[in-house]
Amino acid sequence: MDLGIAGRRAAVAGASGGLGLATAKALAAAGVHVAICGRDEARIRAAALAVGHDCQPLVCDVSSAEGGAAFVEAAVAALGGIDILIPNAGGPPPGTFASTPVELYQTGLDLNLLSIVGMCKAAIPAMQAQRWGRVIAITSVAVRQPIGTLILSNTARAGVTGFLKTVAREVAVDGVTVNTVQPGIHATDRMTQLYGGRPDGAALGIPAGVVGDPDDFGHVVTFLCSEHAKFVTGAQLQVDGGAYGGLL
Repeated sequence: MDLGIAGRRAAVAGASGGLGLATAKALAAAGVHVAICGRDEARIRAAALAVGHDCQPLVCDVSSAEGGAAFVEAAVAALGGIDILIPNAGGPPPGTFASTPVELYQTGLDLNLLSIVGMCKAAIPAMQAQRWGRVIAITSVAVRQPIGTLILSNTARAGVTGFLKTVAREVAVDGVTVNTVQPGIHATDRMTQLYGGRPDGAALGIPAGVVGDPDDFGHVVTFLCSEHAKFVTGAQLQVDGGAYGGLL
């Protein structure tokens, strides 16, 4: 299927590995020119080689609003502009209500909420001016069904979902769509940190019986960037093998 986005320009945050890298690969395969970022220069350069299609590696720390905006500015300089923005960042440390001190909440909000606000403020006005744009944030299924040991992630990602839903309604008239994709458990380094290896999907309560493939996830995000998805905005799509049990 021709997605109609060959030649577009995308900035993918947090893409030295995991779901960000998989998304960058899928966009490049669709003919999109991609800039990616990470904090470690060696890792992000290796990731850019894996993406191919003249992917631009940028060393940026997107753990704050200022860092998110700086990444967008660097991507604009590298690509000559941005048509597609993929906000993404690693999750904050695990913890419960009892174990998490109040001062850590600001760190979680900076990483998973304010960094995305910074990226959007830096990228969306130009998309509005050109009357075309896509913002697809990678968040977590924990927005729909909080995970008991990830209180910081649950809190910050719920906040960014509200922010992006509001933005989606404001900019839809300008040809800019804004959506979130909410991954469940996928075979990434983050999963290894949380679960200690690659556990059986069924044992984790995934009806599909397996953990997710990051490459499949990347193709879902890429479709939402396509011309075919131009009427999809303000949506929150879980990609979790059926693990979320709610109706809404």
